[in-house]
Amino acid sequence: TITVLDETKTVAGLETRVVEERETKDSKLVEVSRNYFAISKRTNSVFYFGEDVDEYKGGKVVGHEGGWLAGVKRAKFGLMMPGQVLLKARYYQEIAPGVAMDRAEIVSMSETVKTPAGEFKGCLKIEETTPLEPGSKEYKYYAFGIGLVQDGSLKLVKYGKAEEPGK
Repeated sequence: TITVLDETKTVAGLETRVVEERETKDSKLVEVSRNYFAISKRTNSVFYFGEDVDEYKGGKVVGHEGGWLAGVKRAKFGLMMPGQVLLKARYYQEIAPGVAMDRAEIVSMSETVKTPAGEFKGCLKIEETTPLEPGSKEYKYYAFGIGLVQDGSLKLVKYGKAEEPGK
């Protein structure tokens, strides 16, 4: 479950929005990551400033693998989504040497994706690779005005504004 929180965190001197990902397997919590994003008002590009990761086993935190923050241990922010989308554009999403070095290439701008949340036309298809896992490729699909609608085999189930507690 991915949720944009009403929360910010300063990373590398910039205010970022916190996006929480909760991963479960067989209804048990496996991982919670708090990802940090910022949008450039000038270019509309979305930048990724890192993540804090908690890995769970038996309901207890057992590790933090994959966590990194821009400005710490030579890590730099990456580009998650360019404000100007160009076919075949390539960019680093994560720049944390030895930890996270995801690269992306826009391979299509006209995909149709069917999910439990609906059918989305004109989607971006992004191919992700990393030098930390040579030969590994993943694909993500983004719909205009919605965001991520498919990540590998995971598909969007629902989207919209979360209900405020007590309303």
